[in-house]
Amino acid sequence: MRALAALLLASIAMPALAAPDLAMVARITDEAMNHGEVVDTAAHLTDRIGPRLTNSPGMRAAERWTQDRFKAWGLTNVRTEGFDFGRGWSVERASVVMQSPRSLRMRTLPVAWTPATPAGGITAPLVVAPMKRPRDFAEWQGKLKGKIVAISFPRPPEDADKPAFKRFDGEAIGKLDEYQQPVTRPDAGDNWLKYLQFGKQVDEFLAKEGALGWVRMSYRDNGLLHGEGYQHRETPKLPGLELTAEDYRRLARLAKGGEVVLTIESQVKFDDSDPNGYNVLADIAGSDPKAGYVMAGAHLDSWVAADGAADNAAGSAVVMEAARILAALKVKPKRTIRFALWSGEEQGLYGSANYIERHFASRPANPDPVKAKLSYDFKLDQFPIEKKADYNLLAAYFNIDNGGGKVRGIHAEGNFAAVPTLREWLSPFASMGVNAVVASPTGGTDHEFMSAIGLPAFQFIQDPLDYDSTVHHSSVDTFDHLRPEDLRQASVILASLLWEAANADKPLPARPLPTKPKATDPFRYQDPAEKE
Repeated sequence: MRALAALLLASIAMPALAAPDLAMVARITDEAMNHGEVVDTAAHLTDRIGPRLTNSPGMRAAERWTQDRFKAWGLTNVRTEGFDFGRGWSVERASVVMQSPRSLRMRTLPVAWTPATPAGGITAPLVVAPMKRPRDFAEWQGKLKGKIVAISFPRPPEDADKPAFKRFDGEAIGKLDEYQQPVTRPDAGDNWLKYLQFGKQVDEFLAKEGALGWVRMSYRDNGLLHGEGYQHRETPKLPGLELTAEDYRRLARLAKGGEVVLTIESQVKFDDSDPNGYNVLADIAGSDPKAGYVMAGAHLDSWVAADGAADNAAGSAVVMEAARILAALKVKPKRTIRFALWSGEEQGLYGSANYIERHFASRPANPDPVKAKLSYDFKLDQFPIEKKADYNLLAAYFNIDNGGGKVRGIHAEGNFAAVPTLREWLSPFASMGVNAVVASPTGGTDHEFMSAIGLPAFQFIQDPLDYDSTVHHSSVDTFDHLRPEDLRQASVILASLLWEAANADKPLPARPLPTKPKATDPFRYQDPAEKE
């Protein structure tokens, strides 16, 4: 009897969770599955517009087109918000041809924001001069004048011992449900800073030594190219191109046995007409101005190797489709529902970080003047956090940026108090394969900095498909690697969660506003390799 009484008292003490709006779930599902446009939206962003590097012509076209679609669907307050970014850059054409010891055209891509070669290209002998650290420069002093320099170590191929395409099973998702204790690291971001600085140091060293240009090796095999580069504020001195791993290894082998002569050509364009990147925003107005708003977001920008399909036209199309679905159903939510297509994500989450600093909260600048000029990452250990007007107005933020795979659940990002509600909202979708709310956080995308200031910001779990193995940032990130049925399913989940969050009695619980944590654990030994 005592145990029964205790259970009854516990049930009374526990607040009841509001059941999902099943009638609205049915309407959303019907609209997505029988009248959906998400596949058409993804195809337009990829096949017709193509790569969308921030401030490039492709990105400007995407900014205009997405606003036009939001307006056509009846959303309100459609607009852009600008932030300082840097130069625009785009590729017209590129080629690398081995002239001797035989003629061979190679697969290549210019490294982003590197300058063009002279018209007709550069023909010169190749020197294989791998450089990983500044101390490597001494070995090559006086040996590079008039040369094209191969700067990567020609690593050997790896065995393909893992499946290239996969979907999550219950065991794999279960491994994600593990709380990760936060680690205080005063040197957090230093390795990233070293990487950025080393790229500049290599360019300056090569130019000083009289080299004419450089090539590097792709970090994946099987003919994939990537072309990432991060000098969007300062233009390198020399043209740089990436070669497939297979072509690069061939050159390295030949160079060990005799002279290799290359012709490299990189025809690229810079655009300094507007240094601002732009986030695209649109609303479905809420009925209660005091109730705040909920948000969904994905980054619209991409790299240039292909069409940016899985990363992240897929997520952008799902966000846009959720907006279209709810607008088509003529919903009247209590809270405003805001849709965000972020820019500058690939270079350091610039667009979402700017929105945070403008609307949610600000942090002091990093005292290191070099770090202060770089991305928001270098502000994450700066306190105190000062709230801004919208901090207490955001009831929930949902981000989608893990490729085009089916949604399987959501990362709670360590926000324990939100877990029961998220599970309740996802409960109607078990037959669609959605049944997980996991404790583990995710990083590297636009919810991260919101979560870092305590806001209820979440990222979806999605089937990996061939995202990590093949398409991420690669030259085959095209529409063919998307799965239409997965895009439709994801649109249903996102639109439904937005509706639930917009009409809930209370916002999703936020975590406490972070304050300066205790210094790094004095008993932790640091592996010297971490400092390299």
